[in-house]
Amino acid sequence: MSWQKKDADASELPLHLDKSMVLQEARIFNATPIMPRKCRILLAKIIYLLYQGETLGTSEATELFFSITKLFQNKDMSLRQMVYLVIKELSTISEDVIMVTSSLMKDMQPTSDVIYRGGAIRALCKITDVSMLPGLERFLKAALVERNAAIASSALMSTFHLFWQAKDLVRRWSNEVQETLHRKPGSGGYFGGSSSSASGTGVNSTVSVNSTMVQYHAMGLLYAMREHDRMAVLKLVQGFTSNSGGSRGFFGGGSGGGVIRNNLAHCLLIRYACRVMDGDVQSNRDLYDLLEGWIRHRSDMVSLEAVRALCGLTNLSDKDLAPAITALQLFIASPKPTVRFAAMRTLNQVATTHPHAVSVCNADIEGLIGDSNRSVATFAITTLLKTGNAESVDRLIKQISGFMGDITSEFKVIVMEAVRALALKFPNKHVTILTFLSNVLRDEGSYETKKVVVDAMFDMVREIPQCKETALSHLCEFIEDCEYHKLSVRILHLLGDEGPQTTSPSIYIRHIYNRVILEKSVVRAAAVNSLTKFAVNVQDSALQSSLRILLRRCLEDRDDEVRDRAMWALRVCDHQEASDKYVKDTSCYDWDALEVKLYQYCSDPLAAQEGAFNITLVPRLSKAFAASMHNKPSGALADEMDASASLPLSHGSGAKTAGRSAGAGDSGSAAAKGASQTGAAGSSSVVQRQEEFAQQLKRIPEFGQFGPLLVSSAQATPLTEAETEYVVQCTKHLFREHVVFQFDCTNTIPDQLLENAFVVMTGAEEAELEEVATVPVAQLVCDQPATTYVAFRKLQVDGTDESALQVLTGTFTTTLKFIVKDCDPTTGEPDGDDGFEDEYVLEDVELSLSDWMQPVYLGEPTKVWAEVGTPNERIETFALSAFDSLQDALDSVCDIMGMLVCDGGAKVPENAVSHTAFLMALYAGQIKTVVRVRLTIAPQTGVMMELGVRSQNALVSDTVMEVVA
Repeated sequence: MSWQKKDADASELPLHLDKSMVLQEARIFNATPIMPRKCRILLAKIIYLLYQGETLGTSEATELFFSITKLFQNKDMSLRQMVYLVIKELSTISEDVIMVTSSLMKDMQPTSDVIYRGGAIRALCKITDVSMLPGLERFLKAALVERNAAIASSALMSTFHLFWQAKDLVRRWSNEVQETLHRKPGSGGYFGGSSSSASGTGVNSTVSVNSTMVQYHAMGLLYAMREHDRMAVLKLVQGFTSNSGGSRGFFGGGSGGGVIRNNLAHCLLIRYACRVMDGDVQSNRDLYDLLEGWIRHRSDMVSLEAVRALCGLTNLSDKDLAPAITALQLFIASPKPTVRFAAMRTLNQVATTHPHAVSVCNADIEGLIGDSNRSVATFAITTLLKTGNAESVDRLIKQISGFMGDITSEFKVIVMEAVRALALKFPNKHVTILTFLSNVLRDEGSYETKKVVVDAMFDMVREIPQCKETALSHLCEFIEDCEYHKLSVRILHLLGDEGPQTTSPSIYIRHIYNRVILEKSVVRAAAVNSLTKFAVNVQDSALQSSLRILLRRCLEDRDDEVRDRAMWALRVCDHQEASDKYVKDTSCYDWDALEVKLYQYCSDPLAAQEGAFNITLVPRLSKAFAASMHNKPSGALADEMDASASLPLSHGSGAKTAGRSAGAGDSGSAAAKGASQTGAAGSSSVVQRQEEFAQQLKRIPEFGQFGPLLVSSAQATPLTEAETEYVVQCTKHLFREHVVFQFDCTNTIPDQLLENAFVVMTGAEEAELEEVATVPVAQLVCDQPATTYVAFRKLQVDGTDESALQVLTGTFTTTLKFIVKDCDPTTGEPDGDDGFEDEYVLEDVELSLSDWMQPVYLGEPTKVWAEVGTPNERIETFALSAFDSLQDALDSVCDIMGMLVCDGGAKVPENAVSHTAFLMALYAGQIKTVVRVRLTIAPQTGVMMELGVRSQNALVSDTVMEVVA
């Protein structure tokens, strides 16, 4: 035996293969007699080439394919298995592969050797055509119920791949699949003992050990067949509730249920149970109890899957989560690193939405901060950051600093995002957190790590005023030695926005001008922009003069972009109107909406003839909101911030005012909720959505003469429960003289086909509307949404703006009518009868003030308030005795209005005794309307509100005030 080190080039692995050489070696397939060992090695080389991305021409692949088919003459088992593998790989690029069907069918016969049958079934199903399946049906159905696990598993997986090509045919095999799934122990050798094939060939013990995998494959196939039938999936889940499946004494041994012997199959069943629940725990309490029982399964895999499933359900209370949290608390003490990691990651995710429920585990989690597995330690510390209190911040930050150098960049990003959320949660701890963040900036790290740290400091600058100057100083130190120019540019822009308002602006000017001298062109250009903002916004005339001198020096820069920006800056500094428009303006274009409108303009062949692109039609956003969306964190932290930013508005009983109430609970207000939060997605998403609706309605002949669409509902209003057999949502579209109600309908019953479906609306007389058109749905196929419309004409329109813009409100009762036809659930084809008429009562639809408001950003609130002016101003004072907090009162008013709340005004500061918020919108998509809400609270008087309304139209101001009053 030689103990010398082998040369790497002498490795037996075919790492350096040449395609032409391999094809030449293929002549060995024609040798007589066949040499199995050499053929196996060559077949392995062919597979290796194909897996490495080597391409074969059609002629090359076809010639090679038919050479390989000659190997069927040899009975060597290992060679035959390699032949099956290569045939499957070449079947997609070769011609006339169907010629090998007879050989494969011979190998899959019950009289063939067991080793041959499984591979032959997989290869045959890979190359077969859908039209040939009826001829193979008998053999495949027999293989599905075969006693040998390897054959049954091959048939199940092959059938699963065929299902997506011939669903109707494969669904007829569900009885065989179900028989395989529910086969009990001892019946055919699946779950114990050795089994044998029909020909008497013995099967080795390996087949018996892996036999439970058949159940996993059968369950996946059966679910694919029933995926769109909720009741069938529910029946599948409920069929496995027997105690013998492994749960520790929870069910007490139910009779008649199936037995789960495979842990992977059990995990599949848990996921199917969650899909059936669809987030509604209360109406599926039995399934919740089922998942809770599976938490105590003897397998860690199944138990963790059940825990993750429970934690992933929506609308769960802390009490419902308690069993899962208790199980996770036990798992994090496991000696197995994989179990600790899985449990800790799940706790980390749950802490985002239920921090109080996870806080009971904090003592155990702290013990994992020093875990040898740094991944576990990272999740432990980030979970503590989400669930900890103000007193624990200093200790946690100190512990984080100790292991930051030992974790990868990916986990550093996770930690930094958690620290970022912690800084906003406990603003009084900004000194400790800023010190930690600045130390991370000074250390070596990747771009993603530094970016998250910079984002965290940006948020602290905007949200925590008392730490602004300290954070800006740390950022100035960072850009003095920053290797990432993208971060330098962003920091320079922030310094230009925030620096002029600080007590000592000159401190930051030195750091900015250093970038003009030392950095690359893109950073120098950003520095010039920042200096321009200082020159325009600082109040010190001497400092302004010095800044102009610095800008003149930039005129000699070697880069033309920097020179042009410096020249532009000097011109702007000398013109007040230009500086107000280009530098001091706090708004920017909504880039998403701009993209949509530009695309529509370029795709419309008549648009260029009508004139140039009208930029005034593009809505604008506040720069603060645009920056917050740009810097929005990803992953779980983003979900957490979304949840906190879009908390549901409070539905109080109303704002009682002099015997009258401003109620908040109307069905139309649901559309206003999303738009009346933090400003949010209102402007961007609402405008894009309305543009899509306008194009969609324009293509319907009945609505072609209605004119331009003024405004659409911000969100669709559900008229049914999500779990009902028919799901309907309503969206309202307002035109100058017409109102169109859009009903999006979904039929969830697989064995029914609905024809001529339409909605009947009553109550239009009270709203002064007359029905003029109904657009029905020709067919409502299961799980294929379709839309029906009902259009009304306004009765009081006389051609004047006052009559066209008058708010029409009212409540409509709605009923969905249709013709029901029974159909085959497997094929979807309806029966031959004419069906019968039926109807389904829906929830009422309400037309309210919020439906007439298009929530968009019109500019800086105080400037827009002054711009609209006082000619149409209305101001009244209300006593809101029904509310005991400013937040509840503000939420109620925002709910009624359906307008955009500007610059974070939707959130009342903690312990505040007064608050002012500005709301803005385009009434009917045309008229600027601004509302100023001033709220105060006192122990004696309660909540008092001064409501001011300014609009470009007196009628709108009166209408808004009347609705609130």
